[in-house]
Amino acid sequence: MNRSPDNAALESSAAKLKPRGSSQDGLRQYNERVILQAVRLHGPLPSAEIARLTGLTAQSISQITKRLLDEELLRKETPQRGKVGQPSVPLALNPDGALAIGIKIGRRSLDVLLVDFTGQVRGRWELQYALAKPAQVLAHIAASLEQIRASLPAALWPRIQGIGLAAPLNMGGWQELLGQDPSVAAQWRALALDEEVSKLTGLPVQSIKDTSAACVAELVAGRGRDVRNFVYVFVDTFIGGSLVLDSHLHLGRNGNAGAMGSLPLGQVTRGAQTQLLNVASLYQLENRYVAAGLDGTATSDGRSMSAGYWPHTSLWLDECAPAIALALLNAACLLDLEAVIVDGCFCRELQQALLQAIQKAMHKMNWEGVTPPDLLAGAIGPDARALGGALLPLYANFAPDRDLFLKLNEG
Repeated sequence: MNRSPDNAALESSAAKLKPRGSSQDGLRQYNERVILQAVRLHGPLPSAEIARLTGLTAQSISQITKRLLDEELLRKETPQRGKVGQPSVPLALNPDGALAIGIKIGRRSLDVLLVDFTGQVRGRWELQYALAKPAQVLAHIAASLEQIRASLPAALWPRIQGIGLAAPLNMGGWQELLGQDPSVAAQWRALALDEEVSKLTGLPVQSIKDTSAACVAELVAGRGRDVRNFVYVFVDTFIGGSLVLDSHLHLGRNGNAGAMGSLPLGQVTRGAQTQLLNVASLYQLENRYVAAGLDGTATSDGRSMSAGYWPHTSLWLDECAPAIALALLNAACLLDLEAVIVDGCFCRELQQALLQAIQKAMHKMNWEGVTPPDLLAGAIGPDARALGGALLPLYANFAPDRDLFLKLNEG
């Protein structure tokens, strides 16, 4: 599945936004979205505080919030009584006001999430497999979407804004590493995944690289809210990453900026350049477990830190941490990074162990002439890719600016 750049799909969705100030309706819609974004970022707010944050007049706030309450995008919270005057009534996002579906297609697993207007996960459907096959993946997505529709009250289904699809740009790549049948790889390359998923419900579908989707979740709901420039690293079957500049996800010309896994390490194996993903991915840890007669799926849970698994986990950390540290040194030299955020499809204890190992490896490197970035733990975890996918249609339809977190190349 060698998909075209994500920019076109994102531009198409963003085009639903009416031009700012081009008409009375356009300005009204923009102001509505400014208010919704203020409440999303700051939590429940009284009208006076919304006016202060947005710069809109009290009269405008009153008119707009009434419409948003009527449309059930906002709801009133318990009044707060002060020392004088009438009690203020905080306004909050209505979780049922809008919904979205996020789908993560990985090389070892599939996740489908139903997410409400506040970004909370309402429902989860999962599938584990040894290798991803298009027919199996599409069948499970179809079954999950049917279950979502059956589980929702009839009034809520029309409030689903769309589907955000997070998947590697090249599902058929690196066949030999995973033992993938070349015919299956060819099926992925020939598949128009966005179109096939859209046919299942008729809902609009946006697609984005899986690690970029994870980065969106970190930007909106995690550590990325406080960091302007960082490289995001996500460790799964293959390690990957994304790039954030000036608080915007930078997609690049081909939608693949921040592709950490493809960085060369200066080694040559079997006549080919060794990439970071050859050393620092979870499939290597899985192979260690299987070779020792252990369960390979333990990479994603707490067993990886238990006594029986730890010797193999420790060896993997000793091998992958220096490779990741080298990649971060090279990235810092080019980008003068503020931070690196590391997350992955593993338990939080293994995340901390990996961060400590990377930090130790970074201390051994020559940073003369460049400032080491801060090393931070991602806050979202395994759900990051599917959650980031679900946030795409929510932000496309309700954020004030089309590039609120996505930096799109023009032309």
